[in-house]
Amino acid sequence: MSAIAHNMVPLVIRGRKVVGGIAEGEALVTRDRISGWGGIDPRTGTVIETRHELRGRSFAGKVLVFPGAKGSSGWSAMFHMTRLMNSAPAAFLFNEMTTKMALGAVVTHAPSMTDFERDPLECIETGDWVRVDADRGVIEITKKRGAQP
Repeated sequence: MSAIAHNMVPLVIRGRKVVGGIAEGEALVTRDRISGWGGIDPRTGTVIETRHELRGRSFAGKVLVFPGAKGSSGWSAMFHMTRLMNSAPAAFLFNEMTTKMALGAVVTHAPSMTDFERDPLECIETGDWVRVDADRGVIEITKKRGAQP
């Protein structure tokens, strides 16, 4: 689904590439950091952490917009498993760069960006259509129907 399909001009945000590539999909947004080890089910890409706002939601094939990783160094291993099980996010957009987050993005092979000119948590909502061109450092957001930028 492109911006043309929505008949809207996308909002553009620039940022820094962590892992190159181009991906697009529906956004899944949380203001909570995500725990890898014990926080996700890599078979389904579902958040299983008890008190997480996304508990029961799958990020598989979605553009995951979140502050960053939390927990142990097992974070990257769990997200690597999502790639092996075809349940990885289409792309990562995150605010806080850590070694866990960097390695997780690399082993997941998902286009990933950080260091944005504008906070994506303030601009993107779950259900928006997001195109990530990490090679160019550009995110294009098409708001879901009825939403305001």
